Amino acid sequence: MDKIVNKGFGIAYAIIIVVLAAATFVEDHWGTSFVSRYIYGNSWFVALWGVFALLGTARAIKARVWLHIPSLLTHTAFCVILVGALLTYLTGERGYVHLTKDTPVKTFESEEGEPRTMPFAMELDSFVVKNYPGTEAPMDYVSYMKVEGECVSISMNRNYVKAGYRFCQSSFDDNGTGSWLSVNHDPYGTNTSFAGYVLFLIAGILSLLWKGGTYRQLLANPLLRKSGLLLILLITNTAIQKVNANDSTSYVKKVPVLSKEEAQKMERQQVIYQNRIVPFNTVASDFVKKIYGSANYKGLMPEQVVGGWRIAPEVWSKEKMIKIKSGELREMLGIKGDYCSLEDLYDQEGRYRLQELWLRERRNPDLSKLEKSISETDEKVGLILMLGNNTLIKELPDDGSVAPLSETKVNAELLYNKVPFTKLLFMVNLTLGLLTFGLFLYKWIGKNGNRKWIESTLNVLPFVLLASFLVHAFGYGLRWYISGRIPLNNGFETMQFLALCVLLVALLLCKRYRFVLAFGFLLSGFPLLVAHLGQMNPQITPLMPVLNSPWLSTHVSMIMISYALFAFLWLNSIFSLVLMKNGKESQQVAQLTLINRLLLYPAVLFLGIGIMLGAVWANESWGNYWAWDPKEVWALITFLVYGAAIALPEASLFTNEKRFHWYLAIAFLTVLMTYFGVNYVLGGMHSYANS
Repeated sequence: MDKIVNKGFGIAYAIIIVVLAAATFVEDHWGTSFVSRYIYGNSWFVALWGVFALLGTARAIKARVWLHIPSLLTHTAFCVILVGALLTYLTGERGYVHLTKDTPVKTFESEEGEPRTMPFAMELDSFVVKNYPGTEAPMDYVSYMKVEGECVSISMNRNYVKAGYRFCQSSFDDNGTGSWLSVNHDPYGTNTSFAGYVLFLIAGILSLLWKGGTYRQLLANPLLRKSGLLLILLITNTAIQKVNANDSTSYVKKVPVLSKEEAQKMERQQVIYQNRIVPFNTVASDFVKKIYGSANYKGLMPEQVVGGWRIAPEVWSKEKMIKIKSGELREMLGIKGDYCSLEDLYDQEGRYRLQELWLRERRNPDLSKLEKSISETDEKVGLILMLGNNTLIKELPDDGSVAPLSETKVNAELLYNKVPFTKLLFMVNLTLGLLTFGLFLYKWIGKNGNRKWIESTLNVLPFVLLASFLVHAFGYGLRWYISGRIPLNNGFETMQFLALCVLLVALLLCKRYRFVLAFGFLLSGFPLLVAHLGQMNPQITPLMPVLNSPWLSTHVSMIMISYALFAFLWLNSIFSLVLMKNGKESQQVAQLTLINRLLLYPAVLFLGIGIMLGAVWANESWGNYWAWDPKEVWALITFLVYGAAIALPEASLFTNEKRFHWYLAIAFLTVLMTYFGVNYVLGGMHSYANS
């Protein structure tokens, strides 16, 4: 009977993963409404989760789970979460309400198209669209309303809750006289699911601390008793210089620009940019990177370029400095090479050549690659126009109403702008990672010989890793100090944080397990490379309002920490498989296996916490804690795939050393799919993570 229950649970587990993965591709092909109706919102899908829960409960009872408190709480947490999801399915109501000025409304239209009555009336006073400065692109929608005599407002990042009904700003009428709000009435399911989240957090922490538990038993393994903690405190030195290799003298004669002396004076001038006070150098650097795709333009300082656009726009509009990545778009515009001028984007009658495509792109929520390129190019044109009409940069008022930055903060931002932290570190870390990996392979797999030079090199590398961590932490800290917030709001910043987590984990492990050095350099170098590529297309326009949430930083940080740990598991497994293939270093393989089993627990815990914090964020931002968005689904798939090794420890897939490493090596594909695949292939609400 036990075997039947265990086998049934494993089969149900696998079916759920396959169904979830397939559903995301079905949605990409057939649309969200199709998968909502035939998969996520269908009774067979609910029944599948029910069977999974029943088999899991039967399995827990057979294992006498009540004898181990963390396991009991974990099983209870998942049951409570699934009950909450069932209550949402059975009792939750979603829909939309259309409000027009001075017209009380007591009903909303459900997703099934049926009217639903609310226990109160809502009345729109006014609706306001706040645009990005100098553009017609909406930055925020705000509805000002009366609800039973109470004056309330709803915007894109602030919802309204009354009598169990949660309202979020969704859309508005073209003429601006009406507002559309999404409605979610789910007083039972949401609260129950959140109670399950709290139980999961408690259970996860206890599972790491519980005496006699699996994790504590792994920590007691003799393979871990050879060395103590890594305690290294060193001073950091940062030698910084920015070199302009190109001589700009000859080019200054071609186009009007500011002199170097004028540009150097201007770089410290304080202006208002992206709703904060910054030195002019920040605006100029971002502008040149955004338009041209590089930190400098033909050897000119960024201030010289921006100054040139301001004093002689008619000349600079002929400069081919607007980078267009899409070959298809360049062909449509008849442009040779990767760059075009502002004049190239207007026809002889002065009509904007991208206007028709841009309007079509704005109406289409699922952007094609061509439409994304049109959008990016249009954004660059908009920035040039904003610079010309003085809406991109605002001078500090003279009346003292806005306090200027301190000299310390100005110097910090100038230092951050001028030092290519990300570029230097990704090149150094990737190079050292490949070299270190090669050293370990040669040491363990190569022929015997004099290897003292290898040992000497490996003894120095921990200090190099520490230096890399300190430099990166210094640059990340500068960004934090400058922005006044935790840098976790876009793809660039999350990659930075991921690299920081990887370096920290590597530092904590490298003294005990020296082969972690290679992983630390490599696994920090790759996200830094991705961040560098993103840095060449900076986020100049303000962030989406929904991203300005305290839940976001904690949600993303937990996810990034888990990804860093999963990356270590992946490389450890690859390394183990290489060693096993050569039939050498059996003790080394045993060490790697033990490390993977140890890191698996906190990795899964951090991912679970991150997913649940994301649900809280979604509930606060959109009024719905779970929407089966592709990013959400693949995060859940990743959690289930890695969690299987904890939920099914007796399975031969995980007890056999070789199969275990093969499983973890392949499982990392779910992480790659969650972060990169969804962003660039499937899309969805989380596609802003590309930024």
